[in-house]
Parts: sequence; C-alpha cells; structure tokens
Amino acid sequence: MAGVWILAENRTHTLELLNIGRHLAAQLDTKLSVLLRQDGDPAEDFIAYGADEILLLPSIAEDQSLDAYIPVIVDEARKEDPDIFLIAASMQGKDMAARIATRLNTGLCSECIALHLADDGTTLEMERLAYGGAAVQKVSCITRPVMATIPPKTYEPASQDSPGEGTMRTLSAPAPSPLRVLERKPKEARSQDITEAKVIVCVGRGITQEEDLALARELAAALGGEIGCTRPISEEMHWLPEDLCIGLSGIAVAPDLYVGLGVSGQVQHLTGIRDAKIICAVNKDDNAPIFDAADYGITGDLYEVVPALIEEIKKATTA
Repeated sequence: MAGVWILAENRTHTLELLNIGRHLAAQLDTKLSVLLRQDGDPAEDFIAYGADEILLLPSIAEDQSLDAYIPVIVDEARKEDPDIFLIAASMQGKDMAARIATRLNTGLCSECIALHLADDGTTLEMERLAYGGAAVQKVSCITRPVMATIPPKTYEPASQDSPGEGTMRTLSAPAPSPLRVLERKPKEARSQDITEAKVIVCVGRGITQEEDLALARELAAALGGEIGCTRPISEEMHWLPEDLCIGLSGIAVAPDLYVGLGVSGQVQHLTGIRDAKIICAVNKDDNAPIFDAADYGITGDLYEVVPALIEEIKKATTA
C-alpha cells in the first residue's frame, strides 16, 4: 500500500504540511494520512482539512519521551509502505525524522524549502538551501519512503474545504522506552512567537551595549512587532535568547515588515529573512550587504535614526 504520511507535532505546522501533502497525494492518486497523538489535537479537525486517514498514537506515560513512538511508527511504515513521509523541521521533528529514517534504511532530506514531482510523475524532487543559503540544492531519493523535514512557514496552512470524510484507527501501544523524562521545565513564555510576528525589529552588532536593546524594543512596540537578533547577539554576547536568533543556524521568519538595526546582512542571516515581504535596514556602513537585500535603507547612526523613526511613527499613529 502507498500514501503520503504526515507526523503531527502542533496544529500550525501540521496544517502547513497538510497543504503540500494534499497536493502531492492528489498528484500521486493516493491517500493522505496523519500520525497523531491520541492526546493531541482533535482528529476530526485534520480530516476537515484534507486528511483521508488518521493514525492515532496511544497516549504514553508522563515519564516517557516522544521517542517511545518511534518503534510503532517504523513498524507501521514497514507494513503500509508509504511513498512520502513529511515531518516538521522543529527540534523534536528533526530528531525523530533522523531516527525513523535510520531504522527504515531510507533517505532523509532536511530543511526542504520546496517539494514537487518530477516529469515522470512519481519521483519526488526536494529543494534545500546550500552553501549558507547562497545556492539551492535539488535532491531526489530512490528509497521508500522518501522522507523530508519542512521548516515552518514554507507553505501556507491548508484551507478547510474538504468534505470531511476520513477514517481513523489506533496503532499499537508503544513498549516502555528505557529513556525516562525526569523533569519538565517550560520556557518563559513571550508575548508572541517570533515566527508568527507580522513585524520584526532585528538587532545586530551595531547595538553597542545591552542596555540599548530598550531602543529596539521601543521601536518594535511602536510598530506593533517583536524583537529578534543576529547570531552574535544571542550566541556570543548572550543579550537575547537563542530562540530569537534569525538565520541559517537559527530560525526563519516571514514577517510583513522586517527592520534591521545595525545588521550587516551576512548570507547566513539573509537566509532567515528571505521570505519577508518588506525589508528595511538602518546601518552606518553604506556598503553593508544588508542594503543589497533591502527594499528600503537608511545610511546613518542607528542611535540617531531610531529615535527619529519612533517619534514619526508615534505622530502618525496619534494623528
């Protein structure tokens, strides 16, 4: 039996995978199946968004990690022989994808930015960034299933235009894993997930001291946005957490407006903002690479430019 499989991790990413999954399943004239934890989102919801089948993974004990599901998923894949298996390129998703691919002895293309069938109508061609985002690599795989991890925001969420007809079945309960979760410590919640932000103000090395982040935060607040950063700010200076780092080794964002403050614009960072609709840059170096990618640029000292921008934004919003 064949089909397109999706491993559901959270609702937002799963709806994005359902979009491309439906498209590929229709082209291959096969069914679209979603692997979903029994204690996760309602199964009927994903059927309404185009899933033909929901494969329910039974609940596991509190001290078990998601790794416990890997043997169950692998056994089912060996029986059902899916054509394609898509997983979100989250930290957990990439870890599970690698483990599943190894057990299935199949190929895995990570961080895919595009999926489409080749001219033969059956071979899946996958595209991913290479050389720090300077090139696009095209990959195909001859083993089954063809596995790929897809970064968030690569595809729009699926629309709810399905007739809502699908089946559900529960897979075998996983055997207890020798790995035990000893403690769970939730991260401190921010006001908004930066990957969902419509406006992002990103700070780079042009910010000379940690206290000056307040200036960037004030601009972000005036624009109704969130703050992000480049790798040096989070990794070297530790002024902001790593989950706010934008770039090839961090997260990719797709805001309506991106404002870079003192960001030089190295290719590793530009890779993370390639899907931003409008890019604005403030930098005192008129040869900074960020200006080549920017729709609007201001050459000047950010400590002079940003206060002026904030003042003008406040005037415009109160007029």
